[in-house]
Amino acid sequence: MGHRVLLVLAALFAVTSTQFIPPYTEDCRSGMYPPKGPTLKKAVGWYTIDLDLPPAKRWTALITDKKAELTNMIQAIRDLANAFVPSGNLIELVDITLPLMADTLPSPFNEEIKGIATASGIPLGEVVLFNIFYEVFTVCTSVVAEDDKGNLVHGRNLDFGLFLGWDVKNKSWTVSEKLKPLVVNLDFKRKNQTVFKSTNFAGYVGMLTGIKPNLFTLTMNERFSLNGGYIGILEWILGKRDGMWMSFLTRSVLENAMSYEEAKSRLSQTKLLAPAYFILGGNQTGQGCIITRSRELSIDVLEIDLKLGRWYVLETNYDHWKEPLFLDDRRTPAMKCMNQTAQKNISLKTLYDVLSTKPVLNKLTTYTTLMQVSEGKLEAYIRDCPNPCMPW
Repeated sequence: MGHRVLLVLAALFAVTSTQFIPPYTEDCRSGMYPPKGPTLKKAVGWYTIDLDLPPAKRWTALITDKKAELTNMIQAIRDLANAFVPSGNLIELVDITLPLMADTLPSPFNEEIKGIATASGIPLGEVVLFNIFYEVFTVCTSVVAEDDKGNLVHGRNLDFGLFLGWDVKNKSWTVSEKLKPLVVNLDFKRKNQTVFKSTNFAGYVGMLTGIKPNLFTLTMNERFSLNGGYIGILEWILGKRDGMWMSFLTRSVLENAMSYEEAKSRLSQTKLLAPAYFILGGNQTGQGCIITRSRELSIDVLEIDLKLGRWYVLETNYDHWKEPLFLDDRRTPAMKCMNQTAQKNISLKTLYDVLSTKPVLNKLTTYTTLMQVSEGKLEAYIRDCPNPCMPW
């Protein structure tokens, strides 16, 4: 945890304006839905991924449409890498080494990544890098809540790009801004029937946010640990491959699990490359939980429990039984707004209000997704956080 504190402090002191000194909070938002105004960049469009196609062809139409945006994103990563290692050796290493890694990834993800490289014209190693980034760089807020009639709603802010290029002039994170044009809603179909839906980044084959209509909803948040994603990735490169990539597991669960309990079991028991929080919602009263994972096992499962007055579960990036880092406390204002909303008033509309309240909404927030399992509904919005706004 100490390394993250040092990085956060470095970023804080690099941003000189006092408006960014945490905690920067505001009164709980209301009336934000339907989304409008300066916090909304735009609604997210839909694409279909046909699972009946060969894996190498599934993403071709989407990548052809988003080729320029994906190229811009990869170039931003190259620029950052070259800033750290001006000789260009780091990107050269990526272009030489990571294509070999593609062959070691499980099917169908390896074939899909190769197909994306072919369709985009981007070197395979750089597409692999884009697909492993999220194991180590995401910070998020996820909530599952049950209203007083037993209906479950699930919402999340996907925050990405911490320490990846602060743009002083525009007061924004470079990679976060480059990601926003890549945000898409995906309808995964087999035999022309929806299997699951997801909000995702074009070119990324894992899943961070998704719904299995009428069965369950699922989001994944990063869990910071010294025994974290970097070690898991290094072990994978060195040949130890008994763990599963987080985002590959979430996609596999969304695609194959047929109940809340089955999804919960797989998310709890599968060995991982990186520690994680899985936030899972079901389709019946009481079915909502945060699964806190180490790489090897489930450490804790916190469930909705109406008898205890716990009508929602909320996760940022810290173990729920510990205090969050004071420089990065999104949990306290989010819970304050949930409690202020009250169970009888919770809905997609009011959940969007909570996720629109600073610093739950911050400069890293790329999108907000809202899901309602009983209606099979998923809707997403690309976000902006007008100044003054916390960098994270």
